Amino acid sequence: MPLRRLILILTALSLFAGALRSAVAAQAYIMADAQTGFILQESKSKDKRQIGSLTKIATAMVVLDWAEHKGGDLNQFVTIPPSAFVGTLENNVGFRPGDDIALRDLLYAALVQSDNIAAYTLASYVGSQIQAPTGKLSAIDVFVTQMNALAKQLKMEKTRFVNPHGVDTNVKPLPYSTAEDVARLTRYALNKASFRFYVSQKERQISWRRGGKEERYLLRNTNELLGTNGIDGVKTGQTARAGQCLVLTSTREPQVVQEAQGARIFPRRIIVVLLGSANRFGEGAQLVAQAWQLYDQWAAGGRLVDPKKML
Repeated sequence: MPLRRLILILTALSLFAGALRSAVAAQAYIMADAQTGFILQESKSKDKRQIGSLTKIATAMVVLDWAEHKGGDLNQFVTIPPSAFVGTLENNVGFRPGDDIALRDLLYAALVQSDNIAAYTLASYVGSQIQAPTGKLSAIDVFVTQMNALAKQLKMEKTRFVNPHGVDTNVKPLPYSTAEDVARLTRYALNKASFRFYVSQKERQISWRRGGKEERYLLRNTNELLGTNGIDGVKTGQTARAGQCLVLTSTREPQVVQEAQGARIFPRRIIVVLLGSANRFGEGAQLVAQAWQLYDQWAAGGRLVDPKKML
């Protein structure tokens, strides 16, 4: 590519990014190419903040990794313990202690409708399977240790998980993460087809057993942008401390580029993380649209990757 054209493209990207920063009121955000991890644009993405239920992405990944690598059966039924209702603040699905439910339906409840009781029950059961029976830590502590081990593995250096659901009321020490770290976690999660499927569901009916009877509930996805502008996930989060948080992925058909040696196929998927917003869906839609503009400019410039701007 001629140097003059490259300079013009980089200048346009810089001007566009400056205009974007002034238009978004969220405390922090980041946009990245899911394939390479190249950061298209960010603002305060390294600042530590509470992230609310975005925590459940990590919870789901520990469960899915356990199922994949340790032979865990997601169709297995487990019992919701009384401790799952302590400090979880809400019970929109209507679970009760002693309900028997499949791990797979708990994953749907946690990811689609962001249910805290489901996230806790997943952690309680899987944590009990990970540790030896004589272990000194509680099953929840074992599970959260795995969440933090995953964060360390993904170089999420400014992240601390303290529970499986992200509740930060009357919790010490406080959990925290950053927009950049959440983007790293999301990029990892997107490698699993099962995760991509869970978070893409607008609705999902789940069932469980209560006293010999079957109970049913229709989950509705908390992500209002699902299905617009290629958006096929991922997760909402909100607490008083965190504000409104949102992780979005958006996809387009792969791009086929003809080259002398043949055709190259480039998958096209972007990740957008938005923390501390007062209008997450409005700003989220805006960021996705602008991220695709930045992506197109980056692709037109040859997809040059700066090692300093990588997840």
